[in-house]
Amino acid sequence: MHERLTAPQPDPLIELPGAEPAAVRRPRPARAVPSQRARSADEQQLSLFGVEAAPPAPEDLEGLLAGPGQVVRMGGTARVSVIVEEVWRARVLAREFALRGLTTTCVPSADEHIGVRTAYSTRLAALAGAWLRGAAVKVPPPDFGLDGRRLRLWAIAAGQYDPLGFTLRLGTSDESAWAAVGAALTSLGLPATLLGPRAGGPGYRISGRRRLYRLAELVGDTPAGTPPETWPTRHSGGSEETDTVTRDVSHG
Repeated sequence: MHERLTAPQPDPLIELPGAEPAAVRRPRPARAVPSQRARSADEQQLSLFGVEAAPPAPEDLEGLLAGPGQVVRMGGTARVSVIVEEVWRARVLAREFALRGLTTTCVPSADEHIGVRTAYSTRLAALAGAWLRGAAVKVPPPDFGLDGRRLRLWAIAAGQYDPLGFTLRLGTSDESAWAAVGAALTSLGLPATLLGPRAGGPGYRISGRRRLYRLAELVGDTPAGTPPETWPTRHSGGSEETDTVTRDVSHG
C-alpha cells in the first residue's frame, strides 16, 4: 500500500504542496578563523553557495541526481525518485520537497527500503531534459555544479558518517556520472575520495577537519527529525589532512 507523506502542519518551515516555496532564513554563528582575509573569503564563498544563498527551488533536486536519485519523463512532466534506508530520511525529504512546491509519495522498494518520489510535475521537466540522455541514461549536464542546497538534499538522502569521514553515496549503476560529480565537489572546495564497491561504495568520502567543517557550513543546520549523529556539524572530528587527490579505493 502506498503511503503519502505530508508535511506536519505545526512545522513553520513547511509550505503546503503546490504553494510557492518560501525562503528559509536562519542566523549563522560567527566562524573562528585565523585572519580577517581568510574570514572574508570564506564568508563570500558561503554566501554564494550555502543553503541561504537563494530560496529553495525544484532545481535543487540535482543534489539527489548527483547521488543515487533518478529522474524519469512523462510528456511535458518529470518525476525524481530516490531509495532511502531509514524512515527519517523519507520524512525529511518530504518536507524539503514541500518547500519546493512538490508532492511526495513513499512506496516500499524491492530490498525493503523506502522509495521516495515526487509527483510528476512540469516544474521538473527542465531538470529531466538536462540530465537524461535518451529515455533513461542519467548524465550530469556540462555546466553541472553543486551548492549548499543541492548538497543538503544529497546528505539527507544518502549521507552517513564512517570512521574516516562523511560519505555521500552514489548510484550503483551511474558510473558514467561519478567523475563529473567528483569534479563538482572539488570545485566547491570539497575534494573527496571515490569509494568503489569493494570499499563500501560507491560513494564520495569527505575527510579532514577543514573539509568536514566546510561541508557543515554549506549544508546548514540539522533538519528537524534527523538523528544528530548522522548530520555534518561544525564540531565534526577527523584528522587534519592535505591530500586533495580524488582516487578510487575500490581495491584498497
